[in-house]
This record gives sequence, C-alpha cells and structure tokens, in this order.
Amino acid sequence: MATAVYPGSFDPVTRGHLDIIKRAAKINDQLIVAVLINSAKNPLFTVEERVALLRECCKDIPNVTVESFDGLTVEFAKKRHASVMVRGLRAVTDFENEIQLAQTNHALMPGIETMFLATSIKWSYLSSTIVKEAARYGSNISKFVTPNVENAIHAKVEQLRADVKEQEEHSRESHKRIWSHNDEQDKQINEHEKKLTEHEGRIRNLERRH
Repeated sequence: MATAVYPGSFDPVTRGHLDIIKRAAKINDQLIVAVLINSAKNPLFTVEERVALLRECCKDIPNVTVESFDGLTVEFAKKRHASVMVRGLRAVTDFENEIQLAQTNHALMPGIETMFLATSIKWSYLSSTIVKEAARYGSNISKFVTPNVENAIHAKVEQLRADVKEQEEHSRESHKRIWSHNDEQDKQINEHEKKLTEHEGRIRNLERRH
C-alpha cells in the first residue's frame, strides 16, 4: 500500500489545504498530514492545537491521519514508510522553491518521490497568512476556513487583543508608579533644600549677632 505524507505548518489549516488533502487521499492508499514543529516561527496556534483542528477537519476522510513532527520531512516520511511526498502549488512562483526542495529531498532519500498538486483555481490566492491578517482586521473569514477553524481563530485573536490590552494596562501602571516615585523624590528633595535654606539662615543670623 502506498503511503504519502503531506507536510506543512497549517497555521491555520485553510480550505486550500483541505482541497489538497482530499485530492491526495483519493490518489494514495494512506495519507499522513504532517504538522511541522517549527521553533523559528511565531505561530498563532500551538502544534497541538493545529493537529486537533486538522483532525476535526479530516475526520470524515478514512485514510487520512494527522501527526506532528520535528526535523527533516524526509526523515519523518522514512520512519512512516512513506514513498510519496505531497506538495501543493498555488502559483508559478511556488514552483522554483518547490522543485529545489523536491530535488534536495530526492538526493537525501531517493526512495521518496514528490507529487505536485496544483491548488484549485478557487483557492489559488489563499494562504494561512492571508487568513490571519483578515481575522486580525475583523474581516469575514468563513469562506477561507471551516467553522471549527474560524471559531478557533476568532478566539485566538480575542485572546491576543486581551493580552495586548493587559500589557498596555500593566505598562501604564508601571509608568504611574515611576512617576509617583519620582514625584515623591522631588518632594523629599524640595523639603531637604527648604530645611537646608532655613539652617543656613539661622547660621547667618547667629553670625550677625556675634
């Protein structure tokens, strides 16, 4: 039985990703959707959350499983006894990078072939980045993602906004404490200078008497 791996960040999974998953599942006996653990990126969702969202999206496709992995994709594919690597192409601009990656993977692991699937024209413009940007600005993203992903994105965006608001409040409070501390210091300095002036005045009065 032919096993294929479809790797990616899926942050979040879009309808474009699901289009590739469904088509790849029809061609291959088994399809593993592999979610990359990439510490170099700053993802919206944790890898566990991305895996959970994908599993919900793919629950009705019997020959699809979802896993996370770290390291080289070809090494993961080898461990899972996969012979095919699935890659989606949205535009001609994707091809140069993808063909270089495919050739590198073939050099590292000759037994694994890369299968390129052109994204359906309907989703050729779509990316996870576009979805996240649209959500941050309050746009309707229901046409880009499934309902479970849409709800998760909105919850994340609201949480991020709440976190930013909390940080801003904390920063304002910190500044207030600093200003209050500075005001207190200024008050103490003024009091000290006042006492010093009074002390000097008493000394001068004593000197004049003598």
